Amino acid sequence: MSSASRKYDLVIFGASGFTGQYAVEEMARVAEREASSGGGGAIKWAIAGRSEAKLKDTLKAVSGQTKMEQLKSVPIIIADVSDAASLAEMAKQTKVLVSCVGPYRFFGEPVVKACFLESMQLKYNDTAKANGVYIVGSCGWDSVPCEMGVQFTQQSAPGPLNSIEAFYKMIPGPHGAAVHYGTWQSAIHGFAHRGELASIRKRLFPDRLPRPKHRLTPRSLISWSRETDNWCVPFPGSDRSVVIRTERAMRDRLPDRRPLQFFPYLQVGSLFNAIVMLLLGSVFGIMASFKFTRRLLESYPRLFSLGVFSHQGPSRKQVETTSFAMTFVGVGWASAADAGSAKDGNSSDLKAPSTRTVTKLVGPEPGYVATPICLLQAAMCVLRESDKMPKKGGVLTPGSAFRDTKLIDRLKSCGLEFTKVLVDDVSQ
Repeated sequence: MSSASRKYDLVIFGASGFTGQYAVEEMARVAEREASSGGGGAIKWAIAGRSEAKLKDTLKAVSGQTKMEQLKSVPIIIADVSDAASLAEMAKQTKVLVSCVGPYRFFGEPVVKACFLESMQLKYNDTAKANGVYIVGSCGWDSVPCEMGVQFTQQSAPGPLNSIEAFYKMIPGPHGAAVHYGTWQSAIHGFAHRGELASIRKRLFPDRLPRPKHRLTPRSLISWSRETDNWCVPFPGSDRSVVIRTERAMRDRLPDRRPLQFFPYLQVGSLFNAIVMLLLGSVFGIMASFKFTRRLLESYPRLFSLGVFSHQGPSRKQVETTSFAMTFVGVGWASAADAGSAKDGNSSDLKAPSTRTVTKLVGPEPGYVATPICLLQAAMCVLRESDKMPKKGGVLTPGSAFRDTKLIDRLKSCGLEFTKVLVDDVSQ
């Protein structure tokens, strides 16, 4: 079935889940904007999941929240991750499939398989390319803001960048902040299976990136950031690995391009907070490594996270009053001529980085406001700007998939603020 003949432009799978309901809410706003802007016409969209009753409840709840009565008539598709036939039937009806079913470690692959069943059971990047299919992961707060922040910093710099450090800050409102259990479960199993990553990465990337002459040394476990006047710890999420995968993809396209070095950090406010976070992280890591203690973590999320994670998730007030900020500090060269190319390797003639570029990205609550915004604006890029994406498709990161699209502009129109703070000379 050709893409043009499919029944829907977009389907949200897992719409009745905690994150899925916020995604439906954001999709309602996106559809309204697209219909009124005249850019690409009205969007035909549907929601999907395994329970028709829960999906109807979701539409009713979102209709009440947004005051859009027409949402009650949004089409429903019944699909279950344990039923391959139902997933295939869902996938062949839509041009873009947005999956909110998690944890993705357990439920991601069946959805990906379903997207390919019309031509064959595709599984790997080369086959996806051959069939013109885009599989873009990490399209929520992990890792679209990071990837687009890196891209914005590169665009704001006077020349190529050697490295970027990112400093993330979570800003709770007067009602505090909380996170739903699904994220906790993903973290537990991600940490439990961390040992698998090394062998997977060796198979995916047998060739190492060129070793830079001017290396960015990672900060210690606890460090003081002069750029943000804050204590920091290494950010435990997947952003760094996603950015590095993007750099590998860009190097495949542009072999002479000098790879970017990247390290993200989390601002924690005080030295005491940093010590507590590292201690809790150590306990979490040990417990996540063993089956019995892993079950304890899953059974008592509120206890082991000091109240941050729960099955109830954040309240509407908490979601509405929480926000985030990211500061990106890029160090590089004043011109491409100064930077040389990746072929220069460790040449003694290579000039030292001489410029610093600082940018900032500010946005709403990360998990349930920013994530649906990022997810659906990424989907709109696939739907509206596929001609600006890699021609052959494939398994892509947000940075490699959307580099030439207007994703940053789309995010700006939804309330995310990208600002160039300064560019200065650090050669002295």
